[in-house]
Amino acid sequence: MTTQLAALFVADDSLPWEQVAEGVKRKIMTYDANLMMVKVAFETGGIGAAHSHRHTQMSYVASGAFSIMIGDETRVVRGGDVYYIPPNVWHGAVCEEAGVLVDMFTPMREDFV
Repeated sequence: MTTQLAALFVADDSLPWEQVAEGVKRKIMTYDANLMMVKVAFETGGIGAAHSHRHTQMSYVASGAFSIMIGDETRVVRGGDVYYIPPNVWHGAVCEEAGVLVDMFTPMREDFV
């Protein structure tokens, strides 16, 4: 996998996709020890399995529609929407309409590199 440690400029087409689950692939766009940006593309029906982590996460819905579960609440989000996941909160995603999420993590996700 190609990663961009603290790259000032990143050309999207210069990075390969990494298959992470059936119907789900990602690109680590850039990061340093404090912050990481990850682009995640989903096919309709793709699942981001429920999990939790110590990182604060904010995600921008670049396109598509997703059922997002955060804690005990589930909502459908669409292109242009944003959601926030506090540290250590159980969360997951189901893609309702093919699309892309842009995830930001602080600190960076060591397990991704």
